[in-house]
Amino acid sequence: MTEEHRSLRERLHGMEGVIMLIGAADTGKTTLGRQILADAIDAGMTAAYVDGDVAADTVGHPACAGVRVVRRPEDLQDLHTPDEMRFVGSTEPTGVVLPHVVAVSSLVASVRGDADVVIVDTTGMVAGVVGQTLKYHLMELVRPSLVIAMQRGGEMEPTIGMLRRFLSARVAVAHPPDDLVPSSPIERSSARRRAFARAFAEPLSRWRVQTAVFAPTLPEGFDLTRLDGMLVGVQDDHGHCLGLGALEAADGAVRVATRHGDAMRGLRLGSLRIDLATFATTRVRLRDLIFGI
Repeated sequence: MTEEHRSLRERLHGMEGVIMLIGAADTGKTTLGRQILADAIDAGMTAAYVDGDVAADTVGHPACAGVRVVRRPEDLQDLHTPDEMRFVGSTEPTGVVLPHVVAVSSLVASVRGDADVVIVDTTGMVAGVVGQTLKYHLMELVRPSLVIAMQRGGEMEPTIGMLRRFLSARVAVAHPPDDLVPSSPIERSSARRRAFARAFAEPLSRWRVQTAVFAPTLPEGFDLTRLDGMLVGVQDDHGHCLGLGALEAADGAVRVATRHGDAMRGLRLGSLRIDLATFATTRVRLRDLIFGI
């Protein structure tokens, strides 16, 4: 741990409210977030960790946002098990900014009354229109007490300036440890495949489903074969995501492969196809899927 991080953690000791972490991939957001979480528990506080990084699975599954409420030190050892999840449908924000913002902000709202401090870990997309739009609207809805921006050089300055100028954000800037080695694209891809493999671990059941169970709804005459391989969020009747599913379309029927069929009330279509043999994914524009473009 660097002296900068140690000093930052001392300043945060006993702080209540929402702390949002922003920064590119491999800048140490999750590690710092875990440390702040542990400090809060050591101070006798109840804390919540909202994982909005849909490319990873610190809490819950990839392509989802998840929250874990932590009351005791032993809860830190089981951070992966979510108290609630929201399905976003992709492992990157492009094309899913609205469901991403709604997912993270709704999870924060769900635990505000239960936790003294809520730590929000965000996706590594920070630059360009999509990255800045996502961070702007997250800040707008979540209204954190503090934003911690992790940056290597000056890459975060446009986003920091925007949040300060338009939303009066209180921003603390920190830097990754010098010995932090960024993951390669191949390593990140392999990590995502392993995360999906865990989400689809046996025993998997295959449930035949009707076209009426999907959101968004399918148009009349829709070619069901287009659904084959699509990633879906398995939903209960309260808007919560129970877990992931993958569609299999053949012989005029559609089935969903999932571990969560018993409590399933509906399926939300994602923006990825997944191969359950390799757990590789490919992006799909949901509008193109629905309207056959």
